[in-house]
Amino acid sequence: MAERKLITKMRERFPSELIDSRVFRDEVTLIVQKDAVLEIMRYLHDELAFDFLTDLCGVDRFPDHPRFEVVYHLYSIGGNERVRVKASLEEGEKISSVESIWKGANWYESETFDMLGILFENHPDLKRILLWDDFDGHPLKKDFPTEGRDFDKPVLPET
Repeated sequence: MAERKLITKMRERFPSELIDSRVFRDEVTLIVQKDAVLEIMRYLHDELAFDFLTDLCGVDRFPDHPRFEVVYHLYSIGGNERVRVKASLEEGEKISSVESIWKGANWYESETFDMLGILFENHPDLKRILLWDDFDGHPLKKDFPTEGRDFDKPVLPET
């Protein structure tokens, strides 16, 4: 499916949920409403055969608003096509988990939560996976101190 054909299908199916679309180096980027992420991802997976979630990450746009962006990179193995989907949200807002569509999203979403504090609704077990449970803050947020937290003494997690 050509890039323009994909954009046309998405505009027809999601006229109000698709905010914008772009093509760069033959890859499509779709900017979507955060509340429509699950429905759009299910359509991309079930109807357009984007069967592989290659990556999911968060971006901190501080001091801009909305503050965060969740970026999904999808690949269609049979169609040899890629699409990038972006959804923006403010701090404290939630976005739907796509773990029910791609099981591999489980760790991507947990990592994004751990590093940026982005909350994924209906995630089966959203928890820190890189830092210890008592860690204060989310170190990839732009307002996190660049030298880390000021501790009186070194803090070692109990193992």
